[in-house]
Amino acid sequence: MIAYRLRSALRDVGKALGFEAAFIEKLARQARGWERSRGLPELFSACGADPRAPALRRYQALVTQLLGVPRHLSQHVGGFVISRGPLAELVPVENASMAERTVIQWDKDDLEALGLLKVDVLALGMLSALRRSLELLAPLREGPRSLADIPREDPDTYAMLQRGDALGVFQVESRAQLAMLPRLKPACFYDLVVEVAIVRPGPIQGDMVHPYLRRRQGLEAVDYPNAAVREVLERTLGVPIFQEQVIKLAMVAAGFSGGEADALRRAMAAWKRQGGLSHFRDKLLRGMRERGHDEAFAERLFAQIQGFGEYGFPESHAASFAVLVYCSAWLKRHEPAAFYAGLLNSLPMGFYSADQLLQDARRHGLEIRPVDVQCSHWDYTLEPSPQSPGPGQRGPGPWHYDYASPQAALRMGLRQIKGLQRNSAERLIQARDTGGPFKSLSELRRRAQLDAGSLRCLAQGDALQALTGHRHQSHWARAALLPATPLLGDEAPRDEVSLRPPRLAESLRADYENLGTTLRPHPLALLRSRPRFQKLPRAEDLRSLRNGRFLRLAGIVTGRQRPGTASGVLFLTLEDETGFINVIVWPRVLERFRAVVLGASLLYVKGVLQREGEVIHVVGGAFFDESAQLADLPLKARDFH
Repeated sequence: MIAYRLRSALRDVGKALGFEAAFIEKLARQARGWERSRGLPELFSACGADPRAPALRRYQALVTQLLGVPRHLSQHVGGFVISRGPLAELVPVENASMAERTVIQWDKDDLEALGLLKVDVLALGMLSALRRSLELLAPLREGPRSLADIPREDPDTYAMLQRGDALGVFQVESRAQLAMLPRLKPACFYDLVVEVAIVRPGPIQGDMVHPYLRRRQGLEAVDYPNAAVREVLERTLGVPIFQEQVIKLAMVAAGFSGGEADALRRAMAAWKRQGGLSHFRDKLLRGMRERGHDEAFAERLFAQIQGFGEYGFPESHAASFAVLVYCSAWLKRHEPAAFYAGLLNSLPMGFYSADQLLQDARRHGLEIRPVDVQCSHWDYTLEPSPQSPGPGQRGPGPWHYDYASPQAALRMGLRQIKGLQRNSAERLIQARDTGGPFKSLSELRRRAQLDAGSLRCLAQGDALQALTGHRHQSHWARAALLPATPLLGDEAPRDEVSLRPPRLAESLRADYENLGTTLRPHPLALLRSRPRFQKLPRAEDLRSLRNGRFLRLAGIVTGRQRPGTASGVLFLTLEDETGFINVIVWPRVLERFRAVVLGASLLYVKGVLQREGEVIHVVGGAFFDESAQLADLPLKARDFH
């Protein structure tokens, strides 16, 4: 069930009452992380509105009533129930919107309470991405054909992960995981199992992360109260990280029976929706005291167990995920072109947009070729690339990537052009495959049977360069193919005209508007010549700066995160031409610069560098909105709860 939260309530009520879309969106942006105790009048005031106005008072009242009300009932796409007889005799079913599909009307918890056999199947987009990556490799050279063929325990793969170079890698690509990798420094498969499970609300709330890291680094002694506890916790250095460990601890340290331990497991799986774990407290503490454990150990262990009420990971689940972590990391390390192509052909999935993935690929030295009607398919494809680094050579990116084998170039697919219909693209590809390359725009239109809208999309996406030249020329050539229109006189423009090429800023704007990305210089690179940006350090420069240094920097906002375990702290991800910059915004600073931090596309930041080993953050102290410098580039950050 999906219930109304503040932002969704503001949007739906605002639309129902007929408020302007810009005002509704401003309210929704400001409502990110807004504390309920502060009240809606303060939120409306922060957006420049008078909360006492009758229409706005009605707006606030309806939003308040809607909070917590079910917005829609979600369907589990991979869950099913098994019964001996016809299922409709046990539970009510109804037709789903998809043909030949039915939906059980009951909630999953009701099914479990009745003891029906319910099976959940997890669907992972990364499985599709990995399959596509391996399929792209097959025609190029000998190599792995399935996940089982990928070499195990590759040192180069672990070295890449230890640097935190994991953008796009399954499960370890989030901001928190990228910061954890250089700390935990995974060096074997079981380390990846721990990595997957440790950055979860359960271990974080239970204060298990820092003790585990200190013990792993040899900064804290590992001790066990007895042999039974040692057997349960030895592989995780005395810290319970997995749900199975918690269940076993309840049995060996507190004397729980198998049935009581299973009830504890169910309570943890409920994520505090059914009262949490508090009613287990007395039995757990009493059982541990009776078995000779001191009060401090008992309280600490219960706090850790209680943390799993905020979502902890089973070890079996983490191990399955770790297989995909390793396989996707191996592909990124040894076959990066295929890795990025598989991800791009599987979007939307993961944390990152096509633009961020392509920028990361370029920073790793991969050659990215533009979309082209003479070469591109619907999906991204691989092409031979003599310019790519060979064995022992290094790419120009800041990671100084050592390529294990000659790499292919990545050709952008027609799917990247906004508005282009797939059936039009498939007709174009079929015509090219059967009749050879196109010799002119008119031939392309005739053979592929493209309408004016498809030609316009191709011109806007700069996919006609091979036939017509730059974007301006493409639009002119496209217009010349249009039939005569009375509004334009007797004839549409048909003469050969040589137009000036678009300026770089114009091309960047058109790229982002029509492709959502650009292969031209990064927008930040263009701003470096302006006085306000001239001497600012770049993302890669932060590695050479000392801890505690005051600095100024700028970047495009690509992500905002305010996790529930962060006590109101907002995490910003900024991007420049060399990489990402992680910025921490404390609650008191966020209140002062709220409108700027939550609304800007380009931020100018004053802050202090914070370094812990290879993990670098900037603690922001002041923020300035420089979005106007982007000349209206349609860039948008992704916001995560």
